[in-house]
Parts: sequence; C-alpha cells; structure tokens
Amino acid sequence: MRTAIAALLATASIVMCAPGSAQSSTVQPGVRGAPHNAGIWKAAVPPKPMKGEFDSMDPLGVAAGARIKADCSLNWTDPDDGALYCFSSGTSLEFFMDHPKASVERARRGWQKLRAKSSFDTE
Repeated sequence: MRTAIAALLATASIVMCAPGSAQSSTVQPGVRGAPHNAGIWKAAVPPKPMKGEFDSMDPLGVAAGARIKADCSLNWTDPDDGALYCFSSGTSLEFFMDHPKASVERARRGWQKLRAKSSFDTE
C-alpha cells in the first residue's frame, strides 16, 4: 500500500512540475493535444464535451424550477438506463445521491414545468 501511494505521489509531482523544468517535458499517456504540463487532472478530461440530461443542468436546480448550468465535471450515470446527470457542485451531487431515483423523478417533473414555461414565454 505504501509503495502504491509513493508511486502515485512521484507521478503527481512529475506531472505537476512548473513549465520549463526538466520534468515538464513528460508526456501524459492518453491525452491528445494536451500541453505537457497540463496537470494531473487533465488526464481524466474526456476528449469531447459531455452532454447530460436536462441540457446538462443540475437536476436539483431543475427540480426546484431553476436552470443551473453544470459542466459535467461532477456527474453520475444511472446504472439502470445509462443516463448522465451533471452537477454544479459537490454538495448538489451528495444531496442527490442520498435518494437518486427520487431525485431524478423530481427533476423530470421540474424539467417538464421549465420546458412548458419556456415554450409559453416564447409565444
């Protein structure tokens, strides 16, 4: 276990080096087009933007009748249907995960109301 942690820390320090240092020329595997010193988290960024349910709006906001944009960096995929839900904050994700199925149902009802309101406003 200590060896794995030490290896992780060694890798993180190489990836997070300042530009121009001898170690900053290390290429991160699997990241196309990323600068060599992009940081450890850039390796987890998908190659194209993710699209979540409710136009990538936070489901808790949608359930409350608000359009809160989320960039999908915090997300949850429903194991039953594969739907992706994006969150604007860790707090929102944690609250959602207390009762995910009930949260999805509330968000769906809220989304129907928001869409109906939007179509009414444009007429």
